[in-house]
Amino acid sequence: MNKSQFANASGLNDVLATRWFSHIKQALHEFSITDTVAQAMFIAQVGHESAGFSVAVESLNYSAAGLLSVFGKYFTEVSAQIYGRTADHPADQKGIANIVYANRMGNTSPDDGWNYRGRGLIQLTGRYNYTDCGNALGDDLVNNPDLLAEDKDAARSAAWYWHARGCDSVAADIKAVTRLINGGLNGLSDRQQRFDRAKAILVR
Repeated sequence: MNKSQFANASGLNDVLATRWFSHIKQALHEFSITDTVAQAMFIAQVGHESAGFSVAVESLNYSAAGLLSVFGKYFTEVSAQIYGRTADHPADQKGIANIVYANRMGNTSPDDGWNYRGRGLIQLTGRYNYTDCGNALGDDLVNNPDLLAEDKDAARSAAWYWHARGCDSVAADIKAVTRLINGGLNGLSDRQQRFDRAKAILVR
């Protein structure tokens, strides 16, 4: 895969393709993602999770209504007004993260939800994932979580997660890969469109 193929497969403009190509190519090589169908699916899934390679840190800028819609099990109408964005105040993103990610995914300390919120091109989340990914990449991500927001490790962490979740074995199955990455089928239509585009370029 060359830069032109990557740009066309991912739908990126030249600036973004230039920014990300070398990091993606290195990450694919590092974690042995060599099959062209797998590469197409990886680009599609990462493209969806990162809003087209434009977001490497999770935004929790939810309105009060958005909190109830997305995280209704964690908020009441009253608490959503306190933490969510309203006409009177911005969202308390740190507070939101510390509520919705508390006491799961290895998070134990009060600020773990915020410290280990989604980062990297695949939105790696939780202390367990930061620990395991850091061990694989040779980085102390637990104490330096912002490293995952830097382009190189944003790409490497995505490839690590793909490899760790066993996505290669089901790389042609959009639903299976999406469940492994997302836990459900959120955004399936967009993921499918991205996969179709990438596959048309990379798979001959």
